[in-house]
Amino acid sequence: MPRLREGAGQGKNPPASRPYETECHRMQYPVGPPTHPPMPAVPPPPPGQDAGTGHFPLAEAAQTAAVAVLLIGPAGAGKTTVARHWADTRRVPTAHVSLDDVREWVRSGFADPQSGWNDHSEAQYRLARRTCGFAARNFLANGISCILDDAVFPDRPVVGLGGWKRHVGPGLLPVVLLPGLEVVLERNAERTGNRRLSDEEVARIHGRMAGWYGSGLPIIDNSQQDVATTARLLDEVVARSLTGR
Repeated sequence: MPRLREGAGQGKNPPASRPYETECHRMQYPVGPPTHPPMPAVPPPPPGQDAGTGHFPLAEAAQTAAVAVLLIGPAGAGKTTVARHWADTRRVPTAHVSLDDVREWVRSGFADPQSGWNDHSEAQYRLARRTCGFAARNFLANGISCILDDAVFPDRPVVGLGGWKRHVGPGLLPVVLLPGLEVVLERNAERTGNRRLSDEEVARIHGRMAGWYGSGLPIIDNSQQDVATTARLLDEVVARSLTGR
């Protein structure tokens, strides 16, 4: 018999491939661009952190400036603890002055405000505030920054912000530390001596401190922040105040 040429009698189109051959072909030579599993999302850097360097430029600027900061907040807000940590970890000489500590320099005849606010306790408060302001000015005059802390009320001129600015100077940077009431109550319960207040008094003071909202002062809610993180947030607030941002 005569041999057929290869492909002869098959027509113009080759015979259709079997189903299993088509499926194998598709598996080996997929149509379209290759698919890859989605890449995990890269979390954004923390607030204030430069994504390229990992540094906190604003916070670093605050670390080297000579400033006077007044940390305001209710009892149990962590003012003294945060202020001490901030002063301890700055790159330039920094002093910490707590009004409560200065007020308690008076040993005999100390007018404890928890026993009632009267002319005697107000006079000792004013004296302690002047002493703190005098110390802050002297520290600044010698190139030493200063952070002060006090429970300054927005609705009480006697213990208001104006007195602090008169004694320290117009460059004073007030910052409010205001965690939630539950946190303040827990911290107050850990106090001892005359620094511990009743729950009712703590709630009353905390409610009055809420008046700082809308005042234009920077407010840090440190309810969920540890001391080091709160101090870094304070650095950022100070840096923004210094740069006008």
